[in-house]
Amino acid sequence: MPDIIFMLLIFFMVTTVMREYEGLDVIMPRAKMIEKLESKRHTTYVWATKDGLVSVDDRIIHINDLAGLMYNKVAKDPRVTVSLKSDEKTTMKLITDIHTQLR
Repeated sequence: MPDIIFMLLIFFMVTTVMREYEGLDVIMPRAKMIEKLESKRHTTYVWATKDGLVSVDDRIIHINDLAGLMYNKVAKDPRVTVSLKSDEKTTMKLITDIHTQLR
C-alpha cells in the first residue's frame, strides 16, 4: 500500500505545472473583479510596465510585434488564453494599444 501512495505522489509531483515568472518589475493594481483561469497550461502572460515596456512570456517585445507573435501562438494552440498584467501606473494608452494588437 505505501508503494502505491509514493508512486501517486511522484506522479503528481512530475505532472504538476509550477512555473514562476521572473519578468518585469510590476506593481499590480487592486482588482474589483477577477476571473480565475481554469487551466494555466494554455495561458500566455502579457506584462505592461509604467515605463511602456511590454513582455510576453518573459520576453520583452515591441508593441507592434505583439499581433504577429500572438497569431503564431494561436496557430500552435487555438485554446490559448491571454492574461494581461500591468503596473498600477501603466497608462491607459498602452493598455488600449495592447488590446488593439490582440484583436
